[in-house]
Order: sequence, then C-alpha cells, then structure tokens
Amino acid sequence: MNAELEARLTRLLDRVDSYLPPAVTRPDWERDIAALWQSHPLGGQLVPVEVRDSVTLDDLIGVERQKESLVANTRAFLHGLPSNHALLWGSRGSGKSSMVRALLNSLASESLRLIQVDRHDLSGLPVLVQRLRDAPYRFIVYCDDLSFEGSDDAYKALKSVLDGTLTGPPDNVLLYATSNRRHLLPESLSDNEATQLVGDELHHGDAVEEKISLSDRFGLWLAFHPFNQDTYLDTCRHWIKELGGGTEWSDGAKEEAIRFATLRGGRSGRAAWQFACQWVGQRRLAMQ
Repeated sequence: MNAELEARLTRLLDRVDSYLPPAVTRPDWERDIAALWQSHPLGGQLVPVEVRDSVTLDDLIGVERQKESLVANTRAFLHGLPSNHALLWGSRGSGKSSMVRALLNSLASESLRLIQVDRHDLSGLPVLVQRLRDAPYRFIVYCDDLSFEGSDDAYKALKSVLDGTLTGPPDNVLLYATSNRRHLLPESLSDNEATQLVGDELHHGDAVEEKISLSDRFGLWLAFHPFNQDTYLDTCRHWIKELGGGTEWSDGAKEEAIRFATLRGGRSGRAAWQFACQWVGQRRLAMQ
C-alpha cells in the first residue's frame, strides 16, 4: 500500500470514528440483570447497569391489586405461558416505576432481565427485540414515563413492535411502560370533531382512533390513583421504619407528614418516601 493511499484511509477512519458509539462492555446476562438500550445510527448497543435500589414488592403499599395483576402476568411470562404487554398509567409518584424495579429485584433469580429504553431511542426498538430473540432469558423491555407529542413519530416504532409486524416480538420479550397518560398521546378538543353517533354506536374520528390504538396494544392496563390520607400515612410509617435506625413513628411524625403532603399539593408514595428521608435524616443528624 503506497503512502498516499494509507494516509487517505487513515483520514477517512478518523472521520468515521467520531460517529461510532463508545466501546462498552456487553451485558453478561448470567451476572447482569439490567441494561440500558442506546440507539445510534448503526443500530444500537446494550449497556449493563446496576439496579439503583433494593425496593421490593413488600415495600409497595396501597397498590395491592395492581401488584397482584402485574406479578401474575410476569410469572406467566417467565413460565412461557400466554401473557400481555403492560401499561401502568396514572398519577405521578404513585408507584408505577417502583413496581417495575421491585418486580426485577424479586424475580431476577427466575431468569427475568430488564432493559430500559428511553423514548428518544424507540426508533431502535425493532433492532433490540430481534437481538434478544435467541437469548436464554426472559426480558422485560421497559419504557419509563412514556408519552409522545403530537408531531412525534417515535410511537410508530413502538406500535409496530407491539402488534404491527408479521413476526411480532419474540416469545422471550414483553414490553412494560409507565405513563401519566392512559392514551400516551396528547388529546385535544378538535380530535373529537369528527366523532359521530351512528344509531347507538359511537364512531371516533381518525385522530382519536390513532391515539387510542397505541395504548390498545397493551393487553394489561393498570391504573394508579392518588393516595388517600390513611394509605399515605401507612406508607410514611413503613419508610420511617425501614430507614429509621432508631427513629420511631410518632404523633409528631404524623402531623409533619400531613403538613409535608399539604405543602406539596398531594399525597403519593413518592411524597411518603421523601418525607421519610427528611424526617429520619434530620432526627439522626440531631443525634450525632
């Protein structure tokens, strides 16, 4: 190879190198139980990650029905039985994301693995599910806080994987998503202008049908609602006990918990956790 050609190839490789993703260690699914999917122009890559906390299903209070349904669906999936993609929707801070993490912590020993996909990386979802097809594990592909804007076409890749291609996702892959919206796409008054009543049947316009069709592809819908005061206080008591280190639940803690939720404008599992962190942290600091 002459020197001029070698120099040209070197310059070309230097230019291409800037477009390549950084090298990462591929997940060892025997050891790694969770990973992030990062899409890039050449396909995508899986990046193993540590699970951020040790939350368990027993830590989730006030969502027993949702917990029972999701665990039953996931256990059916792990045993190779018919199961559904799941959409966990509802009010913020009500335990949707925590339930998915708790599910992994509880069922990882039964070959469950979790892969989180950001909304902006959904275009690479078909590549990901095909890559997982022959792996000897069962995968939950998880989209957290999923929602789309009206001009966002990323949802089309999700629709296709869920129930829009000839092959569909492999048997060892399920999709779970959490969202504050039941229909995932924004809805406006103008969407309903084409809705008609034909006899006794309501026929939605094309815009509404398009928006409903995405969430319809999830066979299991689980609704999460704001906590009432008793459930909120039970959750505060639970986390104070877990974090306590000698800090006890008391009438004073109850009064402060109610005040904390009032100032935040709502009661939720997230607010209960945040209150417990504040209460226990300040008490233990005073003891030092």
